Amino acid sequence: MNSAIIVAAGKGTRMGQGVDKLFLEVAGKPVVAHTWQRFNDSSCIDEIVIVVRDGLQPAFAEMAKLYMFNKPHRFVPGGAERQDSVWNGLSGLNPASEIVAIQDGARPCTSTELIEATIAAALETGAAVAAQPVTDTIKESADGKLISRTMDRSRLWSVQTPQTFRVDVIRRALTEVRQRGMLVTDDTAACELIGQPVQLVTGTKPNPKVTVRADLPLVESVLAGVNRPSL
Repeated sequence: MNSAIIVAAGKGTRMGQGVDKLFLEVAGKPVVAHTWQRFNDSSCIDEIVIVVRDGLQPAFAEMAKLYMFNKPHRFVPGGAERQDSVWNGLSGLNPASEIVAIQDGARPCTSTELIEATIAAALETGAAVAAQPVTDTIKESADGKLISRTMDRSRLWSVQTPQTFRVDVIRRALTEVRQRGMLVTDDTAACELIGQPVQLVTGTKPNPKVTVRADLPLVESVLAGVNRPSL
């Protein structure tokens, strides 16, 4: 059984006070509705657990009715940090779940092909992540003002979501994080702590995340292309 956890409990502070980026409309729907739609429509996903801020469960339930998201789903409350929200999401999985794809709620353009590819890679390796090789020249700065050195970009990758795992692997990895009292920025970092290999999976289609308002036009154009009828 394959499950998805959509992490939709963040505060989105970079959007400004009082703005929830997940509910901003793009291509005719809230950002998070597009994300949910991708997993609702993916035949490789059997259930969806959505991690939401407490009090927003009714809004998400109404969204499910409005857009007819009929795949089995449930809501669980978010935690203080992203890793806590993922932990709560794992607690909401069906006991029969073997593979879980963890997705940012603000990443609405993820293709079915990419979801399937990360699942296949996780079955093979135990952990996998959507990623792209870095193409910009990357500089390191010790003080945020002056360049310290140039990084070797041939070895650098930008990771995205889904980040997909065997359920027992990500539970073990996050247990280690919690026991050490650490803070990690993504789920694959937890796997690094336990020596779990993570397979990089490159997608052929854009997979942007909405972080600031300037991201919306790109997301709009990608979604417009996806939703355009075939001739």
